[in-house]
Amino acid sequence: MKTVAITKSIDYEYDNVRRALEESVFYLGGLDKYVKKGQRVLLKLNLLMKKKPEEAVTTHPIFVKALGDLLTEFGCEVIVGDSPAGPYTVKHLEGIYRACGIEDIANEGGFILNKNIEVIEEDYPEGEVIKKIDLIKIVKEVDVVISVSKLKTHGMAVFTGAVKNMFGVIPGLQKVDYHFKMPDVHQFCNMLVDVCSFVKPTLSFMDGIIGMEGEGPSAGNPREVGLVLASESPYHLDAVAAKIIGINPVDIPSVRSCIERGFIDENLVDCQIKGLLIEECKVEKFKVPSMNSIHFIKGRVPVFLENILMNTLQPKPVFVHKDCIGCRDCEVSCPPDAITMINNKPYVDLKKCIRCFCCQELCPKKAVLIKRKKLVDRLLRM
Repeated sequence: MKTVAITKSIDYEYDNVRRALEESVFYLGGLDKYVKKGQRVLLKLNLLMKKKPEEAVTTHPIFVKALGDLLTEFGCEVIVGDSPAGPYTVKHLEGIYRACGIEDIANEGGFILNKNIEVIEEDYPEGEVIKKIDLIKIVKEVDVVISVSKLKTHGMAVFTGAVKNMFGVIPGLQKVDYHFKMPDVHQFCNMLVDVCSFVKPTLSFMDGIIGMEGEGPSAGNPREVGLVLASESPYHLDAVAAKIIGINPVDIPSVRSCIERGFIDENLVDCQIKGLLIEECKVEKFKVPSMNSIHFIKGRVPVFLENILMNTLQPKPVFVHKDCIGCRDCEVSCPPDAITMINNKPYVDLKKCIRCFCCQELCPKKAVLIKRKKLVDRLLRM
C-alpha cells in the first residue's frame, strides 16, 4: 500500500509552502523514514527552459527553498539540479538556474547547484523499452534522489508529473535521440517508466500550487490549484494528480504503462490518500490538450484504413512567423532534423516530422501551434 499526501498552500509565501511540505512529510511517516543524516540528496527539479517562476513552466524556487531547508535542517547535504532541454553544458545550466530563480534560492539556502556535466551509460536489463540508459552522472553520486515536479498538462503525453520528470536525468540533447528512436507516444511513455523505475526516486513531491493547463508543458496557461502533493511512489502520485484535475489516469500513456506493468492498480485500491481527499480538492474545467498523436487508432479501425488515417490525419506543427524571434531552438531540438530556417524563420518538412512536438515545447515565444483535422476529434469520441 502506497501513500499519497495532499496538502494545501494558497500561494508561494514561504511559510505557507513550508507548512504544506511539513504536513506532507508527516503524512508520509517523517523524513527519517526515507533519508539519513549526512546523506547527499539530489532534488531533481523540472527546469525545462529559461522561464520566470510565475509562468508556471518550472518548479517554483520557493517550493525548492522550503523543501531544501527541511532536508538541510534534518542534516542532509542538498544538491539541486536538472538536465534541461538544450546542450548539457555548464554555461547552459547556469543560465537556466539564474532565469528560473534557482540560483538565488540555492545561495540563500546553502544548497549545491549541480554543474557536473559528466555523462555515464548504465545497463538496465529489466527495462521494457531500453536496456541501456544515458545518465547525468550526479544521479549516481548521491545517496538519495527526490523528484520535485510541476503539475502540468502536456501536448504529446497528456500530463507531465513525477514520472516524466525523471526524463530530465537523460543528458541535454541526448533526449532528442530518444524522441527520434521512439516516435510512438505509447512506446515513448513506456520508456519514461523505464527511466523512472531505474532511478527509483525515494520521494516525489509535486508543485501544484500554480499548475499549467492547456498546451503544456510550456505553451499553456498558469492555473491556480493550491495543492502540494507527495508520495513515496511517483506512479501513484501522477494518478492521483490526474484525478484532481479531471483526467482519467488511464488516458495518460505513462500511467497506463504503469498499470500494465503492475506498478499501480487501475482503481488505486493499493493507494491510501492522507490529508485532503481527492473529492474536496478537484479542479473544475481544467483545460487538457487532446493527445497530439493518432497512434491510438491502431486496432480501433479496419486495417485498410489504418495507414490512410495515419498518413493524412496526423496533427502538425504550425509556426507563427510574426511571433518567431529566430532563436533556432526548434531547429536545434528537432529529433529528425525536419525543420529548416529560411530567412531566419522555421519551416517544417512534414514527411520527416515524427510529431514529438519538441518544437512547441521548447519555443520561448509560444510561436508554435499544433493543428489537427476535426475528424480526429470525432475519432477520439468513438
